[in-house]
Amino acid sequence: MSLFGLFKRKKSSEEAKRRLQMVLSYERKGLPPNFAQILQNDLIEVFSKYPQFDSKRIEVELKNDGDVDQLWISIPFSREDSRR
Repeated sequence: MSLFGLFKRKKSSEEAKRRLQMVLSYERKGLPPNFAQILQNDLIEVFSKYPQFDSKRIEVELKNDGDVDQLWISIPFSREDSRR
């Protein structure tokens, strides 16, 4: 096993831990497991109607900040319209 393989596993395990925390957080709130993806798809559909926004770069995440769970949504403005 190479030294690089050890680092890759660590990232993989951290990602698995993050995903498990996300699934457990969804279950506690009574949300479907793919809630963030469903919401992201809905937002893309709505914001794609407005050229001011870059709907392809919309991100949706559930985050845990200690005792507080947060719904984090990023809807960036289109770079073309920001020059006006």
